[in-house]
Amino acid sequence: MGRAGCCFRGAERLVSASLVRRFRPLLLLIIAVCCGAQLGQCQVATPHCHIQKCNTDFVSLTSHLSPAVDGIHTEFCKALRSYSACTQKTAKSCRGDLIFHAAMLGISDLMSQRNCSRDGPTSSTRPEVQHEPCNYHSRTQHAHTHSHTHAHGHVHTQPVYLFCGLFGDPHLRTFKDSFQTCKVQGAWPLIDNDYLTVQVTNVPVVPGSSATATNKITIIFKPYEGCTDQRVYQAVTDNLPAAFDDGTVSSGEPIHMSVGTKGATGKVRALWISERSPGHHVELHAGYIGVTVIVRQLGRYLTMAVRIPEELAQAYDSTQDLQLCLNGCPGGERIDKAGHLPLPLSPPPLGLQLQQLRRPSYSSQTQASPYGAAQVFSVEGAKQRCREQLEVQDIYFHSCVFDLLTTGDANFTVAAYSAQKDMESLHPHQDKWRIYPRGSAHSTLHSDSQHIKQLAVLLLCFLSVAM
Repeated sequence: MGRAGCCFRGAERLVSASLVRRFRPLLLLIIAVCCGAQLGQCQVATPHCHIQKCNTDFVSLTSHLSPAVDGIHTEFCKALRSYSACTQKTAKSCRGDLIFHAAMLGISDLMSQRNCSRDGPTSSTRPEVQHEPCNYHSRTQHAHTHSHTHAHGHVHTQPVYLFCGLFGDPHLRTFKDSFQTCKVQGAWPLIDNDYLTVQVTNVPVVPGSSATATNKITIIFKPYEGCTDQRVYQAVTDNLPAAFDDGTVSSGEPIHMSVGTKGATGKVRALWISERSPGHHVELHAGYIGVTVIVRQLGRYLTMAVRIPEELAQAYDSTQDLQLCLNGCPGGERIDKAGHLPLPLSPPPLGLQLQQLRRPSYSSQTQASPYGAAQVFSVEGAKQRCREQLEVQDIYFHSCVFDLLTTGDANFTVAAYSAQKDMESLHPHQDKWRIYPRGSAHSTLHSDSQHIKQLAVLLLCFLSVAM
């Protein structure tokens, strides 16, 4: 039956005021341990208890309902009756199962609140979702539903997404959440598969240092039959266009997508560009392949962040295996040592500082820092500057300190901050957002807290069985 969990999407539909008052201590314990730890495995699975399927079916039957839907009361009651019938069928094999008994209480409570009769029609199938071939989410849901219907009933499978980011001197976060600092001077492919190519060009930041930064990004959206022709986007320092190379800003037929910070649904093209801040921040959305790319210019250099479905990221052949997002930097190009980023022992020599001071100031253009010219930072001074933007001393904070000590360019502070925010907006797994340098106090504490959470979950499982 698969893994059962103590927290499932849509559980809030079963939590009423009376139920919370009656079982407040137990509910708080379950929410704090299961949802806080984000493990979702606290229930001991009995071999033939199918309560998780009942839960999933109920969420599928009600997830599309809203006050704007005609007949919402009737449809919700149908779904509740189906939920109740499902739990009755598995009642004998679910005795002693905490989630089963919570579901039974929730159904009874909602039946009373909504004045739903016990007898009446039920919902037997999940409503059909409009199939749009050039909408990746719609296309994959349609394919998964039809491939599993006969064997398993309706299965609602969410696509798995991956994240990759590049910023600073440069610092790379791979699809596997490995954080690396690399030299990689010249042109290097970040992504190269059957659907998308992303290439960056890195140049030396300070003469005499191995550190580089990105001054050019090329993105190729490959042709997808029936949705879009090939489109090429290219950004270089001081030229962050809001259009593709051919001057267009979109391609393909309109599709339904969630747009805006509140998830409002609207129609957009299969491939389109959004200029968030002229000359400084551009976003590229490829709805037909489920890809989002964020490109920024901060100071003299560029940053990049991308989210892509895992199945597309894996669509490449042996000639395309040099991908930094996929496999990381080659060993000879690494500056960090197995996750440890050694800080420079001293600021750049005076001669190099003077070379930087002669460079033009970009602060007024980027709005990134009031200091356009290079400065000399001590370790404590660099940490203090980075704390102004980055509250948590994770790998983004340490990368910021490294960049300030290496270059003296305060714009790298905002580059680290923006990279962190782009990661938080695109990375699909919040529990993996924070990465701490190997051997740091935060890293050790984080590791210990994971063990404590696991022990707490095991304790809850034991209590669940005992009850």
